[in-house]
Amino acid sequence: MNFFEIVNAHLSGLTANEQKLFDYVVKNMDQIKNQSIREVASATYVSTATFLRFVKKLGFSGFSEFTTVIKFTLINRQDSEQATPFVVKQTDYREEYLKNISESVRVMQPERLHQVVERLAAHPDVFFFAKGVSKHAVEYIDYLYTMAGFKTHYPRDHDFRRQALSQIDGDALVFILTYAGSDGEMLDIMSRLVDKKPKPLLVSITEPDNNTIQNLSDINFYIFTDGVTINDTDISSRISTISVMELILYQYVEDYGGRDFRFQKREE
Repeated sequence: MNFFEIVNAHLSGLTANEQKLFDYVVKNMDQIKNQSIREVASATYVSTATFLRFVKKLGFSGFSEFTTVIKFTLINRQDSEQATPFVVKQTDYREEYLKNISESVRVMQPERLHQVVERLAAHPDVFFFAKGVSKHAVEYIDYLYTMAGFKTHYPRDHDFRRQALSQIDGDALVFILTYAGSDGEMLDIMSRLVDKKPKPLLVSITEPDNNTIQNLSDINFYIFTDGVTINDTDISSRISTISVMELILYQYVEDYGGRDFRFQKREE
């Protein structure tokens, strides 16, 4: 009984205020699991009645079931991390580096890949949202997609990202590239896009674990990487992110290249 599996079908119906409550719950599960509804409502500045309505809107019968499922989800997550950790200490980083790239590509579901490619074939406005290390990887990705003839938009800071939201319509293709699916700004961007009518196609590229951005997306691709921090700065590899985005583009070239441009594979 997983929290995200239960609420996933109800996320699209949340109001902006309810989305903020949901984001708070996801970020504070460890704390909420042992709190009363009065304590959680106080922490989120809503009445107990409002929070209870929110809990029921997520698909739970009441607050007791809500906290019970959170506890089971956290226990299962801990067991999963112990059994198959996504961030591990390496004895041979080269081998793990190659495995991460291979696994990221291997788990891409063909039907989802082709769903993205079909949207690309309509030549929509393509938006990239990223921060931190992922932002620098997107510099290269933006170059590739621009050279392939797409109209790309890559807002590089907070103010430009906020402005770009007003330019996105239902025909657009939006990529959210963030390894940790809990960044506050990216969550806010996602919640705003989910509420758009009509809604653009939302594609996220995140870590494999359940996270809010993944659950709000129409399509999510997992990437695997090993956490590397130096001087309190995340420098974890984003080569898997690049690999996934390249594969999407190259699948498009293979499927539609003959229509849009001359495409030849160079024989080595």
